[in-house]
Amino acid sequence: MEDRSDPFPVSVSSLHFPSAVQSISQTLSSLRRSALSISNRLRSIESDAAFVGEVADHYGLPLVANERCGSWYIPPEIKSGSAYFKSTDGHTGQWDFSFRRLNLQILPIARKHGGCIIVDSTRRGKLMPDALSKTVPIWCAVMNRALFPSDTAYHAVQLPPNFLGASEGSQIELRIGGFVKSLKDLKLDLDDLRQQLGKPIRIAWANRSYFHPTDLHKGAGYNLFVLCSASKRVHGAEISEGGYIQGAGDDSEGWAHGLTPQVFWANKATLLRTAEEDLPDLIEELLQEHQSQDSSQQATLVAPTRNLYISQTNACLNDSGGRYDLIIDCNGNPETSEQNPKRLCLGCRSSKLGSRDLRQQLDKVRDFVGSQLASDPSRSLLVTCETGKDLSAGTLLAIICLFYDDEGAFTTTPVKRSIDKQFIRRRLAWIVSSKHEVNPSRPTLQSVNAFLMERPDY
Repeated sequence: MEDRSDPFPVSVSSLHFPSAVQSISQTLSSLRRSALSISNRLRSIESDAAFVGEVADHYGLPLVANERCGSWYIPPEIKSGSAYFKSTDGHTGQWDFSFRRLNLQILPIARKHGGCIIVDSTRRGKLMPDALSKTVPIWCAVMNRALFPSDTAYHAVQLPPNFLGASEGSQIELRIGGFVKSLKDLKLDLDDLRQQLGKPIRIAWANRSYFHPTDLHKGAGYNLFVLCSASKRVHGAEISEGGYIQGAGDDSEGWAHGLTPQVFWANKATLLRTAEEDLPDLIEELLQEHQSQDSSQQATLVAPTRNLYISQTNACLNDSGGRYDLIIDCNGNPETSEQNPKRLCLGCRSSKLGSRDLRQQLDKVRDFVGSQLASDPSRSLLVTCETGKDLSAGTLLAIICLFYDDEGAFTTTPVKRSIDKQFIRRRLAWIVSSKHEVNPSRPTLQSVNAFLMERPDY
């Protein structure tokens, strides 16, 4: 006969929790947070970087990081460059060739080495990011058609095996002609770009599941672009992988406490042996050391102009005792520059709010540039913002559209010609081609477009 004197719980409702469902949920959340710890992320990155090294040895090609994620998987001493291909440009139905991210900096790297390996990753559940499965293949097809029109064997979009449906592949193919036309409309020197690349592009893929095509290596008639997804594909939850995290370097703003790939690789051993609870303080200390030692930041000249520069806001550049004749600081406090006629601080906020602020400040930019450069157009002008990629690029874009002719020479008064989106896009190509990591946000470009196209005649 069963003894029921022991009140052992036989159901969840019998358990004495304030809320059984909440307690189970909290427990699972705690386990997930533990699995996604900084320590697990850094160890996962180290593991994925070892695979990237194997891919580099297999193909004998230089490593190019698809930012921002890719740099986590490449030690800085063997990183040959950066690319900026966005997965959103490969999303189904939104396939695009971005004119804010031309990635022309890859061309000479490929010519010199016979190709390159573009490194990226993606989070749990996917074999590779859309940037590698679609965005880069679209870019390669556009480059092949625009720069090598007679080499028709390379004109089709090269897509990974058994990855996309036939319908999606054919829809992408139909858009390539329009992208090529839009690229040509930028009026870039295609002959020079052809010289920089040298040969058409072939694509291979490397991930933990396969190398495809298995027998494809560097060749005399083409540049080989290997699209490498660094992380192992994880189908289940993170807690099932013994601490391994797929795409551990992705969205680092949410977990890294400011840690950057450069600081990680310089201090990898120390970081990996530090207890989890001590990592935030250690990272802060390492970042401070790095910032105090880093004097490498330089402003970038925007060609074909001979006097316009862009950079991230940095006291070494902004207050450098006359290194630049004029400075526009997009985020700086306007009160700090009231007594300095050679400096303009716009006081824009961060992110989308800053883009909105910029629209209200471009009149000041126009007046400042017109008055300061009219008497001496040779004076240098540095434009900065907190990232060196967004508001500063938008401000420079407005300046170039208003005051610079097709050869990059300053004109003494704002131009009276009709300014449309195609004209603005061509001038943006000057900035993107000069500083490849520039990536003005859509709200910033909308503010610039509105200012330029709605302005009255002067």
